[in-house]
Parts: sequence; structure tokens; C-alpha cells
Amino acid sequence: MNIKLNNRPILRNLGDGLILCRSSAGDAEALAKFNSRIHSDDGFDKPDLRVGAWTRDLVARPHPTFHADDCTLVVEAASGKIISSMNLIPQTWAYEGIPFGVGRPELVGTLPEFRHRGLVRAQFEEIHKWSAERGDLVQGITGIPYYYRLFGYEMALELAGGRTGFEPQLPTLKEGMNEPFGIRPANEADIPFIMEIYAHGSRRGLITCVRDEALWRYELTGMSEQNVERLEFRMLVRPGTNASVGYFTHPWYDWDTGLVAFHYELKPGVSWLEATPCVARYLWKTGETYSKRDGKPATRTTYTFWFGSEHPAYDIFRERLPRLRDPYAWYIRVPDLPAFLRLIAPALERHIAESAIVGYSGEVRISFYHSGLRLVLDKGRLATIESWLPSHEDQGNAAFPDLSFLQLVFGYRSFEELEQSYADCSYNDDERRVLLSTLFPKKVSSVMFVN
Repeated sequence: MNIKLNNRPILRNLGDGLILCRSSAGDAEALAKFNSRIHSDDGFDKPDLRVGAWTRDLVARPHPTFHADDCTLVVEAASGKIISSMNLIPQTWAYEGIPFGVGRPELVGTLPEFRHRGLVRAQFEEIHKWSAERGDLVQGITGIPYYYRLFGYEMALELAGGRTGFEPQLPTLKEGMNEPFGIRPANEADIPFIMEIYAHGSRRGLITCVRDEALWRYELTGMSEQNVERLEFRMLVRPGTNASVGYFTHPWYDWDTGLVAFHYELKPGVSWLEATPCVARYLWKTGETYSKRDGKPATRTTYTFWFGSEHPAYDIFRERLPRLRDPYAWYIRVPDLPAFLRLIAPALERHIAESAIVGYSGEVRISFYHSGLRLVLDKGRLATIESWLPSHEDQGNAAFPDLSFLQLVFGYRSFEELEQSYADCSYNDDERRVLLSTLFPKKVSSVMFVN
């Protein structure tokens, strides 16, 4: 797990013989070995080759947004040994259709004997700088509980979660009946159709990932076979005509108890009631095949829909998906909240225009205790969005502790839920409560992020 430093620039001298630098394409193999051990669920001595393949793909293969130098490395200067690393995967998300840049830190890890020395903090400072230079207004990371709060992040956006069914709930075809839809692997010719119905399905969510043709092509053909993040894309087609009516995705391996569908969308006008049993039967059968291939007991097979807390298939299949797994959360960082709110102001103004307080004029001063925000509306338009500092004399009209306001902004919690969760979340009057609840309604998101 050593790299050749040669004469590459040093970003920072960290002391104790350690330096901070950027990665290069030649580091791919060493980084793959490092990450496969650091991020192995089975322990350092049992590397996860799938994580290694993901790392190698990012650093050494063409990627639509990621480049070979998008990793930070903490290295032993004398030997070139990798001590710690992380990377930044650029992407574009959208708030009700309004796009904004996001930097996604990933594969954050440090050798056990070098932890608690501030090495991760130094790397976050660097990649936050990179992200700002690219114009990103947000950073988002998935990870272990609490830890990333230390670096300015708040758990503020729904992540994953789903529902699982077992053999007794699996819908069976009546004798002599054929599947109502065929299922085949997707190919590059399917990309325009997938893009179209993905865009249609994205209307259900507050926050979505903006995906161009290059990203879809990378998802379909750009990853190596063993990449832990690679998904199999499957098309639903009508028998006889082979006309595409939808798509779904799943990993190329079983999870603990079976195969999981990650994304599932249908063309408008196609019945979820008709198509969903077909998808469930496919997941069950394919999960059994994968179990046998990988030497797992076939008796453990399940089928799982992993679409977050809400999806049309859940209503169709409520009694056939008895096990519920509550969603986890994205860690979100917004370094310049006024700038982000100015960007999404058209969506916020639309919330006002479609509400009971249409045409609202007034002001709200929001305290975060150590900082704050001032919003002024003029006949439903956000005339002013600016930072504001609360004081003993003026504590504002509403208060949110620490970074909890981000949960409201990203639709993760309602104002009422935050008030119930935090004793120091409050408002002065119904007018401001209604205003903030209208500007920032609770709404689910299921972000098909870039890996």
C-alpha cells in the first residue's frame, strides 16, 4: 500500500513525517488495496475486493465527473506508505428541478494506529476547498452515525431504507398464465428511454440527482465487473412488441438475505399493480441463482424494494412487504446557506404561491444561536435572504439549534417534528410558524447519487 511520491506537490506538511498530497492515476492499485482493507466488513486482514474494484475504477478508469487526482492522501514521506485517504465525487443535484453542485466525500479511512491525530480533519479542509473552487453549494456524505457532524455536517436528507418480502408473500402466477412483462438486460440504446422515465419519476422527490447521458452510460458499461457499486439494469418490456415500459436496478450480488431492487420506474400509463409482481418474482428467482453461485443457503432468499420511505410499489405491495427498514440519513453540509437559499428561491416562492398564505409580505429572523438568517418577503417574493446575528436584545422570531435548520430546508423533518425533537427549537407566533412550514414543507427524497 505504498505509492511513489517522486516530485509530486505537497499540499501540507502534517508533522511526524506525514504529508498531505493529491492522488494520481499511478496510485490506483495501492489505493485499491488500502481501501479494500480499511472498508472491509470482515476486518483489515480480509480485504473486500469489491471496494478495491470501486477505488480502482474511480482512479484509473474514465469517469464522467471524477478525475485521478480527486483523492487526498496522507502519506509517510520516507516510505510512501498510505496512512489515510478520502476522495471527492462531483455531481449535480436538484431542488425541485433547480440544479446545484454537490461534492460527495467518500472512502474516508485511516490506518487504526494513526487515528485521532486530526488527519481526516485536514483532508476535509482540503476537499471542502476543492468543492468551493468548483462552485458547489453543498457537500453530502453517507457514513457512520455522528462522526461527520464533527466536520460541519448535519443528518438532513433521507437515505435508502425499504421493505422486504418472504416466500409466503411472493405472488405466484396462476397455472397456465405467462408473465405480463418480459425482463431483459438494458443496453446503451435504452438510455434515452431510461432518462425520460427517470425524469418523470424524479418529480416525486424534493431532492434528486441530475444525470446526463454520460452518467447513464457509465452506470451501464463503465464500471468493472467486481465494483461494489455496480448495478444491473433490467428493462421491463411488453411480450410480442418488446416495447419498453419501465426499468429497475439491482446489485450483481445478494445482500444478507436476498436480492435488492434499488431503483424502479414505469412509463406513465403503465400499471404498477400489473408490473410489480413480475419484478418481485424476478428478484426472488435471481436472488436464488446468486445464492447458489456464491455458496449461500437458498433458504435465506428474500426480495427487497429499497426505494426509501415512499414509492408507488409500496402501496401496491403493502401486505407482501412485511419487514420495514426505516431510512438512514445523508450528512449534508451547506457552507453558505443564504447563497443556497437564493438559488432555490423560485421553488420557495412557488410554495408560497400555492399555499394558504399566497402573496405573503413580512420578515422572519431565524436564530441558530451562534448565527442566524433573515428573510424578507414582498408579496410572495423573497426580496432579502441574508445572514443575521441574534443578540440578547433581538433573539429573532424562530430558533433552531446548531445545524438542525438544514433538516427543514431539505425536507427531512417538518417544523413541528423539529420542535418536538429539540426543546430549544421554537417560534414566536403562528405567522412565522406557518411561513417557515410553507417555505420548507416536509417532502421525501430518494437521490440516485453518483458513485
